[in-house]
Amino acid sequence: MSYPSISDSAGRYQFGLEHEVAFWNQQTDQFADFSNTAFQRFERLIDQLPEYESDYPQLRIGDAGIKRKRWYIEGYERFSETGELTGCMPKGIEIRTTLQPTIAGAVQELQESFAQLCEVALPAGLLPVLTSFNPIHTKFVPQPPLNGYETNRRQSSPEKQTAHIPMMTYGPDLNFSIEGLSTDALIQAGKKLTYYSPAIVPFSFSSPFYGQRPWSGLSVRTHLRTGQRPAAMVFVEHPQDLIDSSPSLTKIARLPAEIGRIEFKACDSCGDFNLYGSLLALLKGIVLDQTLPGLSLVPDASRHQYAAIHGFADPELCDQAQMLLAAAERALPDTHERELLKPLWQMVEQKTTLAQTMCDRHRAGESLVTILSQGYSKDYAVETQLISQV
Repeated sequence: MSYPSISDSAGRYQFGLEHEVAFWNQQTDQFADFSNTAFQRFERLIDQLPEYESDYPQLRIGDAGIKRKRWYIEGYERFSETGELTGCMPKGIEIRTTLQPTIAGAVQELQESFAQLCEVALPAGLLPVLTSFNPIHTKFVPQPPLNGYETNRRQSSPEKQTAHIPMMTYGPDLNFSIEGLSTDALIQAGKKLTYYSPAIVPFSFSSPFYGQRPWSGLSVRTHLRTGQRPAAMVFVEHPQDLIDSSPSLTKIARLPAEIGRIEFKACDSCGDFNLYGSLLALLKGIVLDQTLPGLSLVPDASRHQYAAIHGFADPELCDQAQMLLAAAERALPDTHERELLKPLWQMVEQKTTLAQTMCDRHRAGESLVTILSQGYSKDYAVETQLISQV
C-alpha cells in the first residue's frame, strides 16, 4: 500500500501550544474547580491580562465571546431552553499561543504567558498546580441537570456527547501545520499519530492521583479519556473531506488559520514547557517519516489503558517509543529539532516518567498540594514559599 508523500510536499511550518492550568485556592486550602470556584473568580484574573490586537484573526474567539485573549476560562457552558448562554462551570484557565514559525517560538510564548498569569493569580490566592486529572473528585455531573436544549445539543457531535470528560482532565493541545500538505496527507498524518499514540503519551504522564489518593497506574487521564476522546484531530476546509468516526478524527476549520492543522490531544500536562518542544519535534518527525506503517481512524482504548498503567516499564511500549524516536530523528531535517529529542531518549532509556516521581514523593510523606505545585519549573515564576502545607 502506498501513502501520500509528506516530506516531498513539506513547506513552511507553523506551531502552537495550548495548556490548561489548574489552581489550588490558598485561601480555603482546596483544589479550585467547578465544585467550589465561581466563574467570576477566574474572570477577574483574565480581566487583568492584556489583549493583543495582532493575535486576530489567527486566534478563535468563539460564539460565547469567552475566548477573547491568549488566556480564557475553560469550563462547561450552560444554556437556557432557548439556546442562550447562561453561565459556565469553570475548571481552570487555558493558555494558547499564537502561531509561530518555530517550536522554540511557541514554547517561549507559552512560558511568557504562564508567567503573566502567575503574576495576577498568586496575589489573588490562586496557586498554579500541575495535574492532568482532578485529584479530588472522580466525576463531573452538571448541576442543575441538563435541560432539553442542552441534552439535544450534546448529540450534535461525538465530542459534545463526552463533554463531561474534559471537565475532569487537564492537558495540552500540541498543534502544527505544514504548508502545502494535501488533505489526503493531512488525514494520513492524523491516523498515524492516532495509531502510535499509546507509545507517545507516556513521555508526559502526570496524573497518578485519583480521589485524593495514589492511583494504581501513572495516568488516570489517559486511562479514562483516550478512546472516548480523540488522540489526534485534523482540521479540513471542506465538509466533503470529513470522515465519520467516533471520536472524531476530522473537523471543519472554524477560521482560515486552522485549515490544515494537525492537533495532538492525548498527552498529559507538562510542567516543564520545554518538554512540549520535545514532543512537538517527535510528532513532526513521526508525520514526516515515510517508514512507519501504522494507521488508525480511532484511538485504541485498551492499548492506551495498558500504557496508562505500565508506561515505559513495559518492554513492548519502551521498544516502540524508541522506534518512534529513531524514526523521528531520521526524518527531522533541522539539527535543533533533532536535539530536542534528547530528553525523550533519556526518559525512555531510564524507563521513568514524572508520574512515577510524583508517586515516590507521596510515599515519602509529601502532601498532595506540595507535589502538584512543584510540578511546574521554578523558571516560570511560581514561588514555592507561597504554598500552604496540608
